Amino acid sequence: MGKALFYHLTRSPAEALLPVLLTKALAAGWRVELRAPDEQRLDHLDRQLWLAEGFLAHGIAGGPHDARQPVLLTLPGQPPGNAPACLMALDGVEVAPPEATTLDRTCILFDGGDTAAVDRARSQWRALTGAGVEAEYWSEESGRWERKR
Repeated sequence: MGKALFYHLTRSPAEALLPVLLTKALAAGWRVELRAPDEQRLDHLDRQLWLAEGFLAHGIAGGPHDARQPVLLTLPGQPPGNAPACLMALDGVEVAPPEATTLDRTCILFDGGDTAAVDRARSQWRALTGAGVEAEYWSEESGRWERKR
C-alpha cells in the first residue's frame, strides 16, 4: 500500500512545485499520472511542462503513445494508459481510496488560499486515512517545504 502526500500551497502555484515532484517521481523509476479537473487546466499544464527547466517528457491522455509516456496528463474518469505508480492530483480532483491503495505514491496539491480547496483536501485526507492509506502533510508556510506532524 502506498502513501499519500498532501501539499498545502501557500506561497507558490502548483506549477512551481510540479517539476520538483515529477523529477523525484521519475528518478524513483515511477510513471506518473497528472490529473487535472478540465481540458483548459490540462492545456496549461502541458505548456508549463514543455517550458520547465530541464524539460519533462509527457503527453496528454488519448494519444497513440500513452503507454510510453513517463508523465501522462489526464482528466477525472480517464484511465491512465501509462500504468502509473504515482498519481498527482490538482485542484480538488477526486482520488478514491481504492485507487490510492494500489499506487506507490499519491500527491494531492491544493491551494491554501482557497477555502473550498482546503475543505476538499481535508475530506480527501479523512477518506484516504480512513481507508488505511498512510498520509503526510507538507506545508510551505515557512518559505520552504516542511513535513508537519
